[in-house]
Amino acid sequence: MNQWQVGEVRITRIVEMEIAGGTRFILPDATREACLPISWLQPHFMDAQGNLIMSVHALVVDTGDRRIIVDTCIGNDKVRSIPTWSNLQTEFLSDLKAAGYPRESIDTVLCTHLHVDHVGWNTMLVDGAWVPTFPNARYLLAENEWRYWDGVDDDPLNAGILDDSVRPVFEAGLVDLIGWEHQVCESVRLKPTPGHTPGHVSVLIESAGQTALITGDCIHHPCQMTRTDWCSSADYDAEQGRSTRESLLAQYAEQPVLVIGTHFATPTAGRVRKRPEGGYWLDVESSSGR
Repeated sequence: MNQWQVGEVRITRIVEMEIAGGTRFILPDATREACLPISWLQPHFMDAQGNLIMSVHALVVDTGDRRIIVDTCIGNDKVRSIPTWSNLQTEFLSDLKAAGYPRESIDTVLCTHLHVDHVGWNTMLVDGAWVPTFPNARYLLAENEWRYWDGVDDDPLNAGILDDSVRPVFEAGLVDLIGWEHQVCESVRLKPTPGHTPGHVSVLIESAGQTALITGDCIHHPCQMTRTDWCSSADYDAEQGRSTRESLLAQYAEQPVLVIGTHFATPTAGRVRKRPEGGYWLDVESSSGR
């Protein structure tokens, strides 16, 4: 578990899994041979053999008045096309409770987009039925993101995801469809970052003069900071995704903004710095609250 303090807002990372290797299906250009020269990735984001390290985690944004969980990972008991993600039995909910956030205490669920590893714990299996995991929360979904996926039936990575992880919360009356730049509360708002999916958003936290950004999947792995041209095989529009990534990095480079990657391995957060030879890197030593 990592925690960061951003002004008066506390952000807590709840890890579902963190593993090295097996990432080429999502970042096909990121071979071991191509990654090893990017030496700054070691030791946090790449092992000595050039295997990328990635994390699946949720982030609880606690403003004092609101308890917002951003992205809900893969979830237990769900049949998925990726073998290592199928029929999981993790301690995610116990870990969430141990961090001080029992599921009943969450008042807002915010999904950056509707891919398999961002919506799983929206629901849980109870007596053979999928029910909302967070019964006292409003589930916030970008309307353009939902409208796109509601009409897609043949995506091999996302097959069945809406039926077990999204539609049940609609049926429970817990969903609010929101705009791309929705102000969740005084210190939390959405930032449009399209490309990975049509309605993808990142989450901007601003409190007491401090700022943090939760990326979602506009940057899957820190290697894409140096190689912004490396696009995800799951990108809806790879060129738009690259443009979004490059503009985001240019905006936050050398700024005192804490960038928290939704799939970045421990320590997960840092400041964006420019590389003299081109591209960017993530300065994790400048992060706080680890």
